Amino acid sequence: MLNRIQSAIKALGLEPQETRPVPDSFSSEVSQVILRTGESVYLKIPFNRNKLHREYIMLNRLKDYHLPVPRVLDLWEGDEHNTGALLLEALEGYPLFKTKDTRLAYDIGVLHAQLHSVPMPGYGDDSRNGFQYLEHQNWRGYICNQFEKYQAPCRELLPEGLFEACLSHFDSVFTKLPEPDGPCVIHMDFRPGNLLVDQSHLKGVIDFESSRGGSSEADFTKVDRYLWRESTYIKQAYIAGYSSIRPMIDLDLVLPFYSFYDAFSAVGWCNKRGLEKNRRFYEESVAVLCRETGWNA
Repeated sequence: MLNRIQSAIKALGLEPQETRPVPDSFSSEVSQVILRTGESVYLKIPFNRNKLHREYIMLNRLKDYHLPVPRVLDLWEGDEHNTGALLLEALEGYPLFKTKDTRLAYDIGVLHAQLHSVPMPGYGDDSRNGFQYLEHQNWRGYICNQFEKYQAPCRELLPEGLFEACLSHFDSVFTKLPEPDGPCVIHMDFRPGNLLVDQSHLKGVIDFESSRGGSSEADFTKVDRYLWRESTYIKQAYIAGYSSIRPMIDLDLVLPFYSFYDAFSAVGWCNKRGLEKNRRFYEESVAVLCRETGWNA
């Protein structure tokens, strides 16, 4: 039986010269495909069809805004054994790891603000038809519902004391949030690994399978954790770039809540996707929860 990448290659009628698995793709399976013509493309098989349609629709929406995102070359809807696949153009560059380059941080801020400047018809999560907009357009109600949804899987993994501390912490910080902006495009995984660079020049952003219409307040957690936290200069440069496009929200009010909320959701995600193969992510998330709630075993 053909594996998923081979099935997608056959379904899309590709003639590959070589395929190279892309490491650290997490929930999706991604391969670089070198065609016999010499052209390089990427084949992405998302975890489920919701993610397939979500990324397909979002990338097609963003192409009208001339942002540096991959162009969708083809779509395979899948079959009874496969979730389907996206065939994507290959952008220049390689994934960013870390940077001390303030000019690059400024450009990252500009790009993030450009994404947040793209309007959406409503606050929306995914469905098999792409985006399904929230009833009553209640962003904060959606956040509460998501937190409640993850409580059962989190209870199974977290120490009891930490779990109870999380419930109390949510109640204490949620009500202090400012009014949400949007709805606009939010990436939901805007981190160095999804930013492509070439010799300190920002070339693009990839991986829109978690994107949606939302409030920008939910989209700063990953750059805070993986880009800014160790450098005030990088944070200041990023904010300067972002602010050159649109006003920056009050991060001091927003980030403590969303750092906590993102880590809590991540623990639930690790439960659903398998703790052992995601243990490092789980332990990282638990450390964030301990820091934000002040819990100490």
